[in-house]
Amino acid sequence: MTTPNRYIQILDTTLRDGEQTQGVSFSAEEKTSIARILLEAVRVDRIEVASARVSPGEQEAVAAIVEWAAGVGLADRVEVLGFIDRGRSIDWIREANGRVINLLAKGSEKHCVGQLGKTLDEHVRDVRDAIGLAQAQGLAVNLYLEDWSNGYRDNPVYVYGFLEKLADAGVGHFMLPDTLGVMTPDQVRGALADMIGRFPGLCFDFHPHNDYGLATANILAAVQAGAAAVHCTVNCLGERAGNASLAEVVVNLRDQLGVDLGVEESHLARASELVEYFSGKRVADNAPVVGADVFTQTAGIHADGDKKGLLYHTRLSPERFARQRKYALGKLSGKASLLKNLEWLDISLSEENQRKVLKRIIELGDSKKAITTEDLPFIIAEVLESKDYDHAELLACTVSSSLSLESTASLRVRLGDDHCVAAGSGNGGFDAFNNALAKILKPRGLALPPLVDFEIRIPKGGRTDALTECTITWRFDGRDIKTRGVHANQVFAAINATMRLLNILLHRSLASERAADSVA
Repeated sequence: MTTPNRYIQILDTTLRDGEQTQGVSFSAEEKTSIARILLEAVRVDRIEVASARVSPGEQEAVAAIVEWAAGVGLADRVEVLGFIDRGRSIDWIREANGRVINLLAKGSEKHCVGQLGKTLDEHVRDVRDAIGLAQAQGLAVNLYLEDWSNGYRDNPVYVYGFLEKLADAGVGHFMLPDTLGVMTPDQVRGALADMIGRFPGLCFDFHPHNDYGLATANILAAVQAGAAAVHCTVNCLGERAGNASLAEVVVNLRDQLGVDLGVEESHLARASELVEYFSGKRVADNAPVVGADVFTQTAGIHADGDKKGLLYHTRLSPERFARQRKYALGKLSGKASLLKNLEWLDISLSEENQRKVLKRIIELGDSKKAITTEDLPFIIAEVLESKDYDHAELLACTVSSSLSLESTASLRVRLGDDHCVAAGSGNGGFDAFNNALAKILKPRGLALPPLVDFEIRIPKGGRTDALTECTITWRFDGRDIKTRGVHANQVFAAINATMRLLNILLHRSLASERAADSVA
């Protein structure tokens, strides 16, 4: 079993194994950006960034990462997968100025005989030759035992013999993959304990896959058995069902096993967002630690418990990951959920008006409408028949898009009592609208905040006239706010979301002016 405070290395292989996710290919600049956040901000111990001999572009990416890493003293933490190929992988890595090669050898007799057509001794001789070539060129060498999990299950004698013959070869880490994700935690614990017991002088990594959804649990078992390092990826990227999630692995190793890690947790969500953006693979809203909704309480009873005594708080607090706790609005909302959101928006309502607003929220939730915190002022204005958030109105708008030409937009907007007209062009109808709107806002000292995320949701069913819901995330005053718009036309759904944001901005601007006047 593991000893509390034992240090465990984290190797992140998002840039190598994660890139084997269907449809994912990172550019050289994207790879460098991800490498920087993983090593400098998240502070994982090692990163595996590529497979040798993939392409000239991949070699350039490795060279760029190593050049940056060398400048900050981290080049020895950048590793590249290489093959037993008469030194071609080694030459490729050296040309990119790499310093560490992770050689891929056969960890199962079936692979050795069936794929290579060689005996154990013949394969060991090839591996030793490759290790010698790499070391002669100044490379540190780690060794993957491909398909180790099946190899150990089918013929452990082959695995033992392989390690016995290579124990003195100068390998830094012997890396044991569950290549097809077939092991259970008990099997991992038993197999790793056996390997470590037989070869106490060797350093073992465990590399899981998530085909049965057990990757994180298997990592815990491997660490309990004595593994020195474990492998994972950001957002579970990887072939088939992916690898173990970096965020899940970190919090479980710390909280469940009490081991010592070098990872800085407050940057995990930022790394997740960056990889999500570059990979094009969306993270599930309920993904542990990094999902959009994992620090959102939905049931009113939970909000009430938190209000009265933090009854639903755990060690997985959002502040730990530089995030914020939220309380959802919908049909399950109670008075406490509403009060939490009103407090966030700095809005006060009487008891009677709270009941009216809560009733309307529940009605909207029953009709399956999504409600954000930023929707709340508009719901209040509707229920109380107030004009507080009626500062801007889109009176007319024409958007035109053509193939191979810029889109154009013409609009007429009411701002307070003024009617304003403008036109603009851009890369798409929504961009053209925003550029036209900017011409109206700029003379008034106003500007839309940066757009962080843009999501379109269309109900299933294949109807061409279906209503489209657009949710836009904006960065405003140091935090993210979301506004929604609904329309049969996707562009106008986005425009409606933007007009809602504009009303929020104008309301805050006017409130600030009134506050300044009262002080004066």
